[in-house]
Amino acid sequence: MLSVRVIPCLLLRNRGLVKTRKFQDPVYVGDPINAVRIFNEKEVDELVFLDITATNANREPDYDLIADIAGEAFMPFAYGGGIRTAEQARKLFALGVEKVIVNTAAASDLQLVSRIADTAGTQSVVVSIDTKRNLLGRYSVRTRCGQEAVSNDVVAYAKQMEQAGAGEILLTSIDRDGMMNGYDRQLIEMVSKELSIPVVASGGASSVVDMQDAVRAGASAVAAGSMFVFHGKHRAVLITYPEYTTLQAALHPDALKGS
Repeated sequence: MLSVRVIPCLLLRNRGLVKTRKFQDPVYVGDPINAVRIFNEKEVDELVFLDITATNANREPDYDLIADIAGEAFMPFAYGGGIRTAEQARKLFALGVEKVIVNTAAASDLQLVSRIADTAGTQSVVVSIDTKRNLLGRYSVRTRCGQEAVSNDVVAYAKQMEQAGAGEILLTSIDRDGMMNGYDRQLIEMVSKELSIPVVASGGASSVVDMQDAVRAGASAVAAGSMFVFHGKHRAVLITYPEYTTLQAALHPDALKGS
């Protein structure tokens, strides 16, 4: 296993996999079960699945699809989308989900994070924080797939989630999502230095060099989407994953020295 987790983040929409740019214009990239089988072969350590339509459609997670994913996945995976109650989280754990990811529901009901943590442990609760920079350069926290602003202080918001029982923060830059122009280092530094729980950086990866940069900025793990589903300047769909030796060399503690 790598010392730094490198996590494919896969977006679900209408039972298919899509990829967005800045949380918009979803492009179909394949079948989730086929993707899981490919990542099994690549010996990926962990996966994240986010249903990007469940919350706005006011529906529960697609338990049948999640059960199918769990039946195929050789690795642990986390799921987010449409989770509004601790009972829904318990149902997901029973299906084989290792971690649940909450976003919109956590913003409106902070105690949901605590209730899930009390039931399954903090290590099983991830709070996803989506951020967007305004014209003044400040980061606002957005929910409902980036549509609704809920806070103008991302650090205070992240601390609140940590105190509520989150065991991990999935920190995504909406501005960088799908753009493959590197992670937002300033955002990662700002949040990670104030928290004692792991921060998973998301949004912008195009190479292992970008991942190195995110870890040097304070990320405990890195997530990526486009880097693992597109190939070449024309963004041809090709689900892939770097060779283990490549990641190991790039993310070894000796390789991460410096800034």
